[in-house]
Amino acid sequence: MNKKTALVTGANKGIGFAIARGLGALGFEVAVGARDDVRRKEAVERLRANGIDAFGVALDVTSDESVAEAAASLERLDVLVNNAGISGPGPQDPTTLDLDVVRTVLDTNVFGVVRVTNALLPLLRRATSPRIVNVSSNMGSLALRTGPIMAAYAPSKSMLNSITVQYARAFEGTNVIVNACCPGYVATDFTGFASPRTPEEGAAIALRLATLPDDGPRGGFFDDEGVIAW
Repeated sequence: MNKKTALVTGANKGIGFAIARGLGALGFEVAVGARDDVRRKEAVERLRANGIDAFGVALDVTSDESVAEAAASLERLDVLVNNAGISGPGPQDPTTLDLDVVRTVLDTNVFGVVRVTNALLPLLRRATSPRIVNVSSNMGSLALRTGPIMAAYAPSKSMLNSITVQYARAFEGTNVIVNACCPGYVATDFTGFASPRTPEEGAAIALRLATLPDDGPRGGFFDDEGVIAW
């Protein structure tokens, strides 16, 4: 009864799966949130094979109905990791940008985070030390201006950082702590596996923020080295 429960969105592969596995190794019961039934089932089986207490949650972060059903299926929640995200099709030159691409990217990377977070807040508020971690990217930093020009993806992460701050302000004086993190350039299908950095290395900062003490930072943007200027 004392075991904490964590939900990770987009947890069937890559960084999301590594976060789920890391939280499970820390003793959490892990809810694997994913929209693909087959991949979700396979991820749960892989986690259980590693001795992790895991179960699947059907979850499409772009669907109000799916998110509501996912929230109703949970009895408790201590940690929410909003990991699900998309880059959107390229190229994303701002001078020729297809607005439908922007809408699609925002629907997952920003609106999806708000949709899921607000649906699960009643459960999180009942937890002793609730934590929310939003997986962002330093490509959203207005100061660093890293990576290629991606005029839908990068601004979506800028907005995610900003909404993280707004949540932190709204949670001031409560036990709900929310932060954003950058996992770095990790070898996943998202990046074409063009990096020596492993998903486990990318997941480390999310695990740290998910297990912050009650006096931990709020509304920040972090990577392995600390605070990211944005």
